[in-house]
This record gives sequence, structure tokens and C-alpha cells, in this order.
Amino acid sequence: MTATTPVSEATSASMVTRLVPYSPIMVGLALLYLPSLHDLFTGIWAEDEQFHGPIVLAISLWLLQRNWARMEQASQGEQTSAWGWPLVAIALFLYALGRSQGIGIFEVGSVIWLLAGLLLLLRGGRALKAQWFALFFMLFMVPLPAQVVDLVTMPMKMAVSYVAENVLYHAGYPIGRNGVVLQIGQYMLLVADACAGLHTLLTLEALGLLYLNLVRRDSLFRNVTLAVLIVPISFTANVIRVMALSLITYHFGNEAGQGFLHGFAGMVLFLSALLLIISTDTALQFFDGLRMRARTQTPKA
Repeated sequence: MTATTPVSEATSASMVTRLVPYSPIMVGLALLYLPSLHDLFTGIWAEDEQFHGPIVLAISLWLLQRNWARMEQASQGEQTSAWGWPLVAIALFLYALGRSQGIGIFEVGSVIWLLAGLLLLLRGGRALKAQWFALFFMLFMVPLPAQVVDLVTMPMKMAVSYVAENVLYHAGYPIGRNGVVLQIGQYMLLVADACAGLHTLLTLEALGLLYLNLVRRDSLFRNVTLAVLIVPISFTANVIRVMALSLITYHFGNEAGQGFLHGFAGMVLFLSALLLIISTDTALQFFDGLRMRARTQTPKA
């Protein structure tokens, strides 16, 4: 009998072989950004509001690996681009400034510019085009300035609190609101940043854009419409989470609301967002089919 190598092992071995020529660059990237990653994991990424950071990083690396073979095929025979040098210079300047001054948006964001520049220098413009979404997706892990977060988060929390209060009130629950504080029955709940803040919105935006990239619809109408609708979908998912926490607290007590079921409400947030995205995409598919059918059946003059 002839021994055979499992497909997964062969694919992994092929990927490792492809990455060997890039090992010096990978070592250099590790020396630069491992200290930054350590600070992120022990700092802001350890907070509830920023828990999406490591997830975005992992998905971005997976997207880079997923598109690697297609990138090499697309860039085969193409000349490299000297435009990568300015991008590398900009990236190193941003990294040095961000690392020395504690400016996270510069320090973390520099990796996107650096990878883009390296792709241009090593593989050319087609390689950068093949990996554009993975680099774009990394934007969601870049920490934003606290002033920007606070400026956007408060109006979002007010809007989510208002909608949640009105929905539960019309459903017959004894609920009132004072700013971002909900009182349901004998319990008072503060709508925190982690429940309805800018970071949560960005996480759900990332989820929606990842869905768009993975399903790869051919219809421009569906892609553009769904991308626009991701914002209200994210807002609706936040409302559902706040309502779920309010109902958990009302029916099972404050300890349940702040304990294990609080984390479960976080799962409800993402499941509801994913279901809303899929449902919206299905509805868009139906209407797009009707639109295309009407176009083909329209008699020509």
C-alpha cells in the first residue's frame, strides 16, 4: 500500500514552505510589535470595551494566510513597486512616535502601513490588491483616542437607552429612564460603554464587513445596501442586548444580571447581529431577484 499525506497536512506544509523566504521579515516584525502586543494584551485589550481587538487581529492574520496563494498567483511575473519605500518610512515614523509618546493609534496603526509597504516592495501592486481587505480589517483593532470614543459613545448610549425603554414600556414592563440609567421594577441599570459604546458598534461593523467578504456576493446592489444597513443593524443588536439584560435583571435579580447571564447577553448581542445580517441579506437577495427579473422581462422598444 502507498502511504498518503492528509490534505490538511500537505496544505500546512505548503504554506510553511511559502513563508520560509519571508522569515527575516517576520522576525523583524516580531521584534517591533511583540512589545506592543504585550502592552495591548495587558492593557486596553484586557478591558470589556476593547475585547474585540485580539479577535480582529486573529481574523486579520487568518485572512492574510487565506489569500496568500491567490496573492502569489496574482503577482506572479509582476515587478515590485518602489512606492513601498515611502509607506515603510511613514510606518516606521508612526511606530517610533507612537511607541515613544504612548499614542496607540499611531503605534498599532503603523503595522498596516508597514505591511502595505512591504507587499509593494516584495510582490508589487497586485499583491497589495489581493490583501487589501485583510489590511483594511486591521483598522478595527487600532485603539481610538479616548476623546473620540467619549464624544460618540454618549449619544449612542442615550439613543439605545431611549429605544430600549420605549420598547419594554409598550410591552407592559414597569420601566423608566434617567439619561443612560434604566429603572425596571426595583432595579436600576446603568447602560455602560461595553453595552452600547463606539467599540461595540465597531465590533459589529467588523462582523458585518467580514460576512460580506466571506460570502462574496456578485450583486453590487446587495453589497452596497447591506454595507449601509450594517449601521442600523448594529444599533438594533445593541438595543436587543440592553433589553435582554434588563429582562434578566427584572426576572432573575441583580446578581443574575451582573453575573454569568451578563456574559450570555454579550453572546446574544453577536448572535442577534449575525441573524439580522443574514436575514437582511436574504431579503436583499429576494428583492434583487425581483429587480433582475423585472429588468429581463421589460420589453425593449
